Amino acid sequence: MVPPLQVVINNKITKTDSFTVVVNNVVVDTLKQQLYDIKPIVSVEEPFNYEWLYWILALLAIAAIGFGLYYFIKNRQDKQNKVEEELFASPIEKALNQLQVLEKKELWQKGETKAYYSELTDITRTYIEEAVEVPAMESTSGELYESLIVAVRQKNIKLNRETLERFKRVMATADLVKFAKSKPLDFEIENDKRIIDSFLMSLDKAIPRTDEEAENQFAEELKRKKEKKQKMQRLAIPLGVMAFLMMIVLTFFLVSKGTTYIRDKWVGHSAKSLLEGEWVTSDYGDPAIIVSTPKVLKRIVDEKTQNNLPAHIKGTAMFSYGSLTDNFSITLKTIAFKDTTQLDISQAAERELRQAELLGAHNMVVQTDDYEDPKGITGKRAQGTFTALNQVTKEEEKMKYMLLVFAQKGGAQILWLISREDDQYAAEVMDKVLDSVELKKAIPND
Repeated sequence: MVPPLQVVINNKITKTDSFTVVVNNVVVDTLKQQLYDIKPIVSVEEPFNYEWLYWILALLAIAAIGFGLYYFIKNRQDKQNKVEEELFASPIEKALNQLQVLEKKELWQKGETKAYYSELTDITRTYIEEAVEVPAMESTSGELYESLIVAVRQKNIKLNRETLERFKRVMATADLVKFAKSKPLDFEIENDKRIIDSFLMSLDKAIPRTDEEAENQFAEELKRKKEKKQKMQRLAIPLGVMAFLMMIVLTFFLVSKGTTYIRDKWVGHSAKSLLEGEWVTSDYGDPAIIVSTPKVLKRIVDEKTQNNLPAHIKGTAMFSYGSLTDNFSITLKTIAFKDTTQLDISQAAERELRQAELLGAHNMVVQTDDYEDPKGITGKRAQGTFTALNQVTKEEEKMKYMLLVFAQKGGAQILWLISREDDQYAAEVMDKVLDSVELKKAIPND
């Protein structure tokens, strides 16, 4: 009977009529209607997670903005530099610029070694002719070397003999490439380029300069600093913008999803946060274990095991949270028999410990005894420590564990509790889980 309900209409209280609800039982003739077991769990395809796609698209968009900004700044700087007409303040500036242009051509990388050495030596000869005033372009390599020796002595150029000898060897190599079709190795070509760079810089610094020449050299140094600053701007500005955009995306994600989602998916939970959070009480498996846990346990389905069960086993189930090296993890297993078979709990405990070693636990310290809690639940307990490799930090973690095996006619229940040895909050989590354990009786077919 549903009693009258009060309804307010235009500030007047009106009551509805009462009415009767009739529930008819469904008549089932158990002699004619066959009884069936509970249907097994049907596996369904997990829907595609678009979350990673959104992350990838966001990262690609940020990267595209960064690259676009880099090339925009670069093109703007190049135009600005072209507006300032490129007038070389000194022979060394001209030579260094020409060497940079030569490297960008990548002649020797394309197999044009002869052309590369020809340009390299021409740039060097031009500099020597302009800076030292030696007829370098029309001289052979040997004549050029001898002329340099004389000029160094006459003009008081403080250049050591070793630098001159290295320059002489490069010029000789260039002659072999140009006239004898010699083919130096890649590292030899790169080394010759470094020798020429070093020779030109050393010679330029060693030449005595007038005040005007010194001023020109200072202007050249300012230009080099300007180019370095522009390069830093091309990198720093896009990187800064990309970092700022990434912070905006992360902040939006954190606000929209919440810290709990972040910890669940990526960061993980500390034992303290698990202890202080909201717990879930549920029953798992058959015969069921009723237990309170910090998080809902996830069913682990092993199709190979389920499809190859022994004849006397009706079914098995496994549920877990965490992994072997997390702050805290729990694994729960149940076995249901078709008859009144009772599991040997000592052998079951040994099998579980061997399985843990196969999964990566080693240096196991084991202490076994009979277990009975204040509620009268009895079983076998194995506890101690082991070490395992943390797959994230690649370091060995020392863990402590407790394994409980309960057996009854027609079924068995197994409970693993694992935590880091030095985590006091994890110990409290384990105690709280144990206090909540309740076992349901197995119902065999016979």
